[in-house]
Amino acid sequence: MPLPILYSFRRCPYAMRARLALAISGKRYELREVKLSAKPEAMLAASPKGTVPVLVLPDGRVIDQSIDIMRHALAQHDPERWLDRDDPALIADNDGPFKHGLDRYKYPDRHGVDAAAHRDAGLNFLQRLEHTLCASAYLGGNERGLIDAAIIPFVRQFAAVDRGWFDAEPLPRLKAWLSAYLASGLFGAIMLRVPPWSPHTPDVIIGG
Repeated sequence: MPLPILYSFRRCPYAMRARLALAISGKRYELREVKLSAKPEAMLAASPKGTVPVLVLPDGRVIDQSIDIMRHALAQHDPERWLDRDDPALIADNDGPFKHGLDRYKYPDRHGVDAAAHRDAGLNFLQRLEHTLCASAYLGGNERGLIDAAIIPFVRQFAAVDRGWFDAEPLPRLKAWLSAYLASGLFGAIMLRVPPWSPHTPDVIIGG
């Protein structure tokens, strides 16, 4: 029986969160790692926008927004009830203003901007998360959920831009949340290294 196909890039935060939800759902799928400088024709045929992740379902349907892939996978099987711990408004803030600033903080020369100003704007978002995490272990309560998986890859990327600066900031709950998630078996499982896919490489099947 044909499997869903996920076009992904290991370090892309959007692809990370899609893989996190697929992992929790237990969904079996074919992973196709994409070399961004040489995107596969099959991926571009499925989704001309040319960004990962792209999920191609066995019936030919295509889901090419990461948050939609997450919700689709969890709608099939959600053993940890991640969908109960969702926050569309916070995810929108992450994917909108926070990601906008993150790109400019990370690549100021590319955008012709002051990195520090965008770093400070991002810090405001992190402080919001810190406040939430002062009341519970995760963003949606005392168990991990969709909201954590949707946001944590972007916080990881933000923290890595200037690790010394990030480590000096008074964000103890957020740092503990980030560190624990990145050290988890779940995160380790979705960060496996595979060679870029081509029609001639062996299939990489994920899941049981």
